[in-house]
Amino acid sequence: MANYNKILLMGNLTRDPQLSYTPNQTAVVDFGLATNRRWTAQDGNQREETCFIDCRAFGRQAENMNKFLSKGRLVFIEGRLTFDTWTAQDGTKRSRHRVTVENCQFLPGTGSAGGNQQSAQGTQADYESTPQRRDDDDIPF
Repeated sequence: MANYNKILLMGNLTRDPQLSYTPNQTAVVDFGLATNRRWTAQDGNQREETCFIDCRAFGRQAENMNKFLSKGRLVFIEGRLTFDTWTAQDGTKRSRHRVTVENCQFLPGTGSAGGNQQSAQGTQADYESTPQRRDDDDIPF
């Protein structure tokens, strides 16, 4: 039987990203995301519910997210659902689901960076600083 684990979410950060590093110096950023759902109930009243999701990203993407994102910023993330278990200090077993971010798109809207649309994979300046050489001989037609 085939398996598929893919999460697509768009929402606002509920807190500033928290950057840390693993013992082998891999960047890790944790943040919260809030998504809203609005609908009209059978009685005609407008309803809204908010879902709060814990998220985690790694590597260069984590560093970029920490650098460019802040509380309230609108983002679109793509990732997978992971299940964490641990033993609390009082000895009780704890668990929670979290989204491990594989891709993040910074969206225009709420937040300090305003209308700049950037990807957590790298900024436009990162791409512009890399020299590109194009020879007419490289074109396949």
